[in-house]
Amino acid sequence: MKDYYKIGEISKIYGFGRDSLMYYEEIGILSPERDTNGYRMYSIQDLYKLNLIKELRSIGFSMKKIKEYLENRTLQTTENILREELKLTEKKIEEMQKQRANIIHRINAIEEAKSDVEYEKIVLKYIPRRKAIELNINIKRDAEFDFCVQKLQSEYEGRFDILGNNNIGSFFSEDALKNGKNNVFKSIFCLLDDDEEVYNVTLEEGEYITMEYKGDYRKNHIYLERMKKYIDKNNLEAVGGPLEIYKIDIHETGVFDEFITEIQIPVRKKQK
Repeated sequence: MKDYYKIGEISKIYGFGRDSLMYYEEIGILSPERDTNGYRMYSIQDLYKLNLIKELRSIGFSMKKIKEYLENRTLQTTENILREELKLTEKKIEEMQKQRANIIHRINAIEEAKSDVEYEKIVLKYIPRRKAIELNINIKRDAEFDFCVQKLQSEYEGRFDILGNNNIGSFFSEDALKNGKNNVFKSIFCLLDDDEEVYNVTLEEGEYITMEYKGDYRKNHIYLERMKKYIDKNNLEAVGGPLEIYKIDIHETGVFDEFITEIQIPVRKKQK
């Protein structure tokens, strides 16, 4: 075993970048010697420090905390830092359990969307009040929608996932609908759990006519027209604009025939 190691060797063995090793030297954690050519040489006495730095950094300890520990290592401080390590590990386990539950929820959402649903059937049903985060933005092309979803996610600090999320949707532009344009939207949104505290819009409770359909979005004008006729035929009136919820979209499959979309229109009985 060698007595000294060059910075390149240490970088390769420990996975530390050269800049990181020089930073550890700058803050006084490491003190490499210099060879006759001025190259940093790390002694075997530096290795225990590098071992501890690698382990504690991987858990999430700050360099300040690591430096304090290396400068005052006793059985008591080691026990203390192990207890802190345990707390950090338990926190990570809790976060991983939440992530696991979230992934299972999204898998179930896909399974639910694929379940036996009678597509293209209009259903009148009561929907409770829903919380959502909304981004008001004019969307005329499918490609713009994907960018806007990312923008919404970014503005709300990643409060929702995209893959397997069957709560992302958009509001049709009612002005565009009047002019026969069925793929222009005025905003996108993501529905949230009832206990969420951060939201900027609510979809009011009430009666909605709904329809799920499979395939390309460009067919939605057929279903919108059918739903409009249903409203007229059943003595109803719309009390808000239509919206779409994307149960399965381009994020889950590249096969258009596997897309599943739900259209919802809030309605009420016509006033006499």
